[in-house]
Amino acid sequence: MLKRTFIVIFFLTQLGSAFSQELKLWYNNPAAKWTDALPIGNGRLGAMLFGGVEQDRIQFNEETLWTGEPRDYNRKGAYKYLPQIRQLLFDGKQKEAEALAEAQFMGTKSSEGKRDEWVKKVRTLNTQNNPSLAAFDDSKWSMLQVPAYDGWESVGLEGLDGAVWFRTSFDLPKAWQGKGLVLDLNRIRDVDYTYINGKLVGHTESTDPRKYVIPKEALVKGKNVIAIQVLNFFDKGGLAGYKDTSKYIGIYPEGEERSKLSLNKQWKYFVQDDNPPAVPQYQASYQPFGDLWLKVDAQNATDYRRELDLNNALAKTSYTSNGVNYTRVYFASQPDQTIAVHLTASKPGSISFEASLSSPHKNFTVKKIDAKTIALSVQVRNGALHGDSYLQVKTTAGTLTVNGDKLVIKNADDATLYLTAATNYKNYKDVSGNSVALCTSAMQGLKNKNYNQIKAAHIAEYQKYFNTFFLNFGHSANEALPTDSRIEKFASTGDPSLVALYAQYGRYLLISSSRPGTRPANLQGIWNDLLTPPWGSKYTTNINVEMNYWPAESLNLSPTHQPLFGMIDELSKTGSETASDYYNAPGWVLHHNTDLWRGTAPINASNHGIWVSGGSWLSTHLWEHYLFTGDKDFLRNRAYPVMKEAARFFNNYLVKDPKTGWLISGPSNSPEHGGLVMGPTMDHEIIRSLFKAVIQAGAILQTDKALRDSLSQKLSQIAPYQIGKYGQLQEWLQDVDDTADKHRHVSHLWAVYPGTEINWDTPELMKAARQSLIYRGDAATGWSLGWKLNLWARFKEGNHAYKLLQMLLTPAEKGGAGSFHNLFDAHPPFQIDGNFGGAAGIGEMLVQSHTKYIDLLPALPDALANGDVKGICARGGFVLNFSWKNGSLQTLSVLSLAGNNCLLRYKGKTISFKTEKGKTYNVNSDLVVMK
Repeated sequence: MLKRTFIVIFFLTQLGSAFSQELKLWYNNPAAKWTDALPIGNGRLGAMLFGGVEQDRIQFNEETLWTGEPRDYNRKGAYKYLPQIRQLLFDGKQKEAEALAEAQFMGTKSSEGKRDEWVKKVRTLNTQNNPSLAAFDDSKWSMLQVPAYDGWESVGLEGLDGAVWFRTSFDLPKAWQGKGLVLDLNRIRDVDYTYINGKLVGHTESTDPRKYVIPKEALVKGKNVIAIQVLNFFDKGGLAGYKDTSKYIGIYPEGEERSKLSLNKQWKYFVQDDNPPAVPQYQASYQPFGDLWLKVDAQNATDYRRELDLNNALAKTSYTSNGVNYTRVYFASQPDQTIAVHLTASKPGSISFEASLSSPHKNFTVKKIDAKTIALSVQVRNGALHGDSYLQVKTTAGTLTVNGDKLVIKNADDATLYLTAATNYKNYKDVSGNSVALCTSAMQGLKNKNYNQIKAAHIAEYQKYFNTFFLNFGHSANEALPTDSRIEKFASTGDPSLVALYAQYGRYLLISSSRPGTRPANLQGIWNDLLTPPWGSKYTTNINVEMNYWPAESLNLSPTHQPLFGMIDELSKTGSETASDYYNAPGWVLHHNTDLWRGTAPINASNHGIWVSGGSWLSTHLWEHYLFTGDKDFLRNRAYPVMKEAARFFNNYLVKDPKTGWLISGPSNSPEHGGLVMGPTMDHEIIRSLFKAVIQAGAILQTDKALRDSLSQKLSQIAPYQIGKYGQLQEWLQDVDDTADKHRHVSHLWAVYPGTEINWDTPELMKAARQSLIYRGDAATGWSLGWKLNLWARFKEGNHAYKLLQMLLTPAEKGGAGSFHNLFDAHPPFQIDGNFGGAAGIGEMLVQSHTKYIDLLPALPDALANGDVKGICARGGFVLNFSWKNGSLQTLSVLSLAGNNCLLRYKGKTISFKTEKGKTYNVNSDLVVMK
């Protein structure tokens, strides 16, 4: 792999390309929220940089800090119910099948705590000190804004679960006296006991809206006290109120809602007990580690700027205070496994600050290690993992002291902070690691190095990956604007260089979250600040984790694919147990999610959690890596054994449809759409792709002829594509597609992209797929926009693809899908897959190689009529450099990495020529190979 990277970089440099293109995200204000902050990462450690002047926050993660523990996720003997579930579905009894599957076919959950005992304890109210009573003294309680639809975590109580009391009061209007009232609280998470003047008026243990009737006897003249005890066991808590902020919680006489008195305001609150029992979970969640805080005395700062330079993976904050120019440089070093923060000033002796560590995890500790080092220790709640983080500072001149749990630097010329972190995780079966030893070792490695050496090693290692690809679409006036302003203006003004920046940012994020030797990028890459992140910030395998790696091969980041391959190896082991327990089948299977512990069983609910194609889809990534690289050793030793076992599962699993006689998949679903069914189109697309790949791979390796023959026989029997009554490609066996359905998943179009089976060589199917996408519409979640962008590129409609790119770059602050200020993709909330899908889609506009041809500029939009690209990759082992002007190809060079035959196509012209491994071929705009 290193040799291949060297050849590509040499190929690029020989062409004299200027890699000096400025690729910076920059802003003239500090980050106000997490999705304003700038990300850095080395594949294992990640950090979000806020760039505050007087208080700078560096929120950081370590990739192996998750909830949960090693355990068996499988329900033993579930396969006994498989025939019955299938028969119910064949009989059209979907709800009955889902009910049976829910009871007998889902995965197991983690252990549950003693909820009844805990509830009894917190519900025992002392008559002498009862918060529900009007006379209770709450003068020492804190204040909190109520309601908070995104939970009390969003208004300052991050990480809190448990029993919390809320109190407020209202004066009873004279006109309301003698009337019963309605207390409209709408949603409360999770359980509430609501009192008026000490009388219980309502209690609900669901997400149902709360509208409690208050009898007139419970009310008094003048001041009336509302007291609510909220019990929250997991995730978002508190008085949520209404998602629609035009509505408000309040109180009003029965039948007189128009006179509602608003209760949206600051309420008093008290945390009664913040240690509720564990809530059973199907899978684990990725966790934040901690925060590094810098406290600086900086008065009247001017000339503020913060930036992230993609060319060297360096972030910087700069400002002027009292005539002195200050700069902070941040980076995450892979060679030295540290996050570095380097502080300098234009005047000697001007660096003074305090550095401290904290964590959202309960009961974290910070202690002094030595005269220049402090350490943070954390323990995941109800989990097996704990972690340590060391923070060390090196200074030039000035003084350094440890004051309690803070590093205090005064009057230094410069200072460099080095942060590292580690956990006790060793692998998905072993948590016997020594996090302290790992941190100590990292710090020892820095002992005899200076800042410039560490920085230089970081840049050299990063650029080994980043400098394999160059993209230029020209310039625009908007380049002079801060990045958030460019996003705001993108849809209405041309800014082609922002498109190049966006593509390169996707590559930067993949390098930063997925280096060789690390775990793969999850739903949020490697960045997360929440203890209960959306969807657990885990690995959703029915689109999202695969989308993370769509640009890996085409945009010349093949080494970043390695962490995914490592996870696939592990999943093939745990998945073999699931295949046996659920389907009594050989091989391995993965359903629609996994986590650090490599769970492969169905989760969440039977109407969408029983989806069997995760392993087969992931296996196609192994095959794609071979197609792009031609690495036969990889195919033989790494890819084929896993692919083969995935195919063996489906060779056993497919069942004959009693109505048609076709072989079909099931029980399964079209991801998150339409419930539990037999024979969803997407399954068949993926299974056919897997079978074909295994047959081809086996032939290349001259092995397993009997298996190849069996798969070939099954291939011809799998249910074929169906074109429905609206001219659409059917999503299911039955023609039940709804033309008004705007569901975010477009799963039945998998064979168009990322699959290859439907293309313009199969025009009727391609037209039907296109019609399906037209019905589904453009508007979608962020990751779905990324998928549709690639689909429109495969349809060779560049302007429509560009429209989807414009939607991806819509300001997410307006409340919908698009991009946050830091260019993170917005589902919303943040999910990183849209960034990777968007980057891959830009590549698909320029080169496609999924048929026998390498198509040049197949979906070039009018907005990107001029440009050049260097280092873009094509299947067959080719790396291409080319330029275009006014939409027409100008120059082309092709580097052959594998010595295969090269078949090019451009505007109806084709050329085929033999190549030698390692040799470069120059081709003119008429597709003539130059001598």
